[in-house]
Amino acid sequence: MVNHSLRIGLSFGVTSGIITTLGLMVGLHSGTHLKIAVVGGILTIAVADAFSDALGIHMSEESEREHTDREIWQSTISTFFFKFVFALSFMVPILLLELQTAIIVAVIWGLSALCILSLHISKGQRWRRLKVMFEHLAIALIVIVIAHYIGDWLSLTLKI
Repeated sequence: MVNHSLRIGLSFGVTSGIITTLGLMVGLHSGTHLKIAVVGGILTIAVADAFSDALGIHMSEESEREHTDREIWQSTISTFFFKFVFALSFMVPILLLELQTAIIVAVIWGLSALCILSLHISKGQRWRRLKVMFEHLAIALIVIVIAHYIGDWLSLTLKI
């Protein structure tokens, strides 16, 4: 069984890695249609946002005043690691495929991973599995759709 600190890092890092990276990728694609922009966005998320999320988890765990320094640092490091690795996983289709196809593959990969994580979380908590999965998928899809339309709007507004 995974301890609390690693579970925090895994669930937060992977979820944030999926939703943030997919939102950014879809928005950059619809706004620019440039592979270099999408690659740069993924790398930025993998580094800057992974550090930001790790610090956020660190401060959140400290504020609870219930965890040891070791537990806090395990949560911090595991959040960074899982966010960093998962964000970088989206580079594979972008580097190997034509951009439009790569975006579709990345969305399918991300949503599939989110489903697996959601089912795993709901199993451990004895929640209704489909309800949990659909809640998480709905949030991710809302982010993806909004990011797409923001990219379209910016492309039209700024004439990129």
